[in-house]
Amino acid sequence: MGLLSLAIWTPIIFGVVLLALGRDDQARTVRWVALVGAIVSFLVTLPLYAGFKLGTAAMQFVEKAPWIERFNVNYHMGVDGISLWLVILTAFINVVVVIAGWEVITRRVNQYMGAFLILSGLQIGVFCALDGMLFYVFFEATLVPMYLIIGIWGGPNKIYAAFKFFLYTLLGSLLMLVALIFLYTKSGGSFDLATWHQLPLAGTAQTLLFFAFLAAFAVKVPMWPVHTWLPDVHVEAPTGGSAVLAAVMLKLGAYGFLRFSLPIAPDAAHEWSGLMIALSLIAVVYVGLVALVQTDMKKLVAYASVAHMGFVTLGFFIFNDLGLSGALVQMVSHGFVSAAMFLSIGVLYDRAHSREIASYGGVVNTMPKFTAFALLFAMANCGLPGTAGFVGEWMVIIGAVKANFWLGFAAASSLVFGAAYTLWMVKRVYLGPVANDHVKALKDINAREFLMLSLLAIAVLYMGLYPKPFTDVMDTSVAELLKHVALSKLI
Repeated sequence: MGLLSLAIWTPIIFGVVLLALGRDDQARTVRWVALVGAIVSFLVTLPLYAGFKLGTAAMQFVEKAPWIERFNVNYHMGVDGISLWLVILTAFINVVVVIAGWEVITRRVNQYMGAFLILSGLQIGVFCALDGMLFYVFFEATLVPMYLIIGIWGGPNKIYAAFKFFLYTLLGSLLMLVALIFLYTKSGGSFDLATWHQLPLAGTAQTLLFFAFLAAFAVKVPMWPVHTWLPDVHVEAPTGGSAVLAAVMLKLGAYGFLRFSLPIAPDAAHEWSGLMIALSLIAVVYVGLVALVQTDMKKLVAYASVAHMGFVTLGFFIFNDLGLSGALVQMVSHGFVSAAMFLSIGVLYDRAHSREIASYGGVVNTMPKFTAFALLFAMANCGLPGTAGFVGEWMVIIGAVKANFWLGFAAASSLVFGAAYTLWMVKRVYLGPVANDHVKALKDINAREFLMLSLLAIAVLYMGLYPKPFTDVMDTSVAELLKHVALSKLI
């Protein structure tokens, strides 16, 4: 079995084993099996980085085997500089989420842990798939465990939120399926992505394909105005579900743009880039303002996620190396920072059972260790230099200025909103005198929570202070993609 198959199927197999373990009286065993499974799944992704060859845009660690031979569907895997870090990020976040749910989840523990491990494997499958139908199967399969995570372990309106999540994302994906079938017939019966990337297409066909893919990927990112499902889902999802949704699942849509929309329909991508940039800037600016008026911490961070992902789509459609590299770096850094923000809110919620900003005040007095972590993650969310949140946004802004000064100016102004809503929350929740008896009774973080937050803090600081390992891996693949998108495929 190749390294990519190991990265995909190790967590899925552990997840199935957990489902078989059954009863809640085996919860202790279940937790340890889940942790071992998550750590092993993360460790098998590390040789991908160690063995990755820089300076080539070719797919590496390629695996190919026939799957549905009648329709020429293959189990075809590979990673390049665009997908490598997303695979490692997914496995890393899975470890953190298992630690986060250790004491908090007390019912159906095996199903909860199993769902996360299976979800992790399916998401890695999306980032590795080089066959259109295989991509679609993994892309849709991720909906099932996330739907169950929200619907079983979520808040009071969990069923509504789970249905909204499922319907929004499924409807968009059906148009993508039509596009995949069209490409299959047009290419003479191939689902191979590399073949599709070289396929000459008429302008109308490219436009229709572009919008079919946009329907699937924009909902997943989510781009304005199809972002309304995200705050509802975040508020109802359990803490681990919110962390994985923000850190990894939103990236599936952004990744789809790079594998499908840009290389398959480059002329349409250029033609409609103005629309994409406008939608991205609305997400960055307008949604940032919406975040300012939230009273629920989870909703505030959910809207912040939409604004940060607006930087990613902006970077994709300004068509220069800094913009695209910055967008990729932003995808990874947002994974670390958003997971950390949601898990920090989870720490408070586990103690006080409230996400309302007004329920807190002066938390630093009773939880100084925790507040140190929370402030670091808040600063990263603002894009403070030296943290992961700064690198990608800064690269996208410079790329935007290269494309058009006013575009860069509009993007940069959003950093002010980001600082405003984040610091406004920090001031009201953490700083000042103790606000009430609930805050007075709070206990500081325990060893498990300290470990979970430390792992994320190390990732946020390492990426902020030394982004070279991330950008080195991406550079050649980004240059190759831009070269490809610059060539017309019109017939």
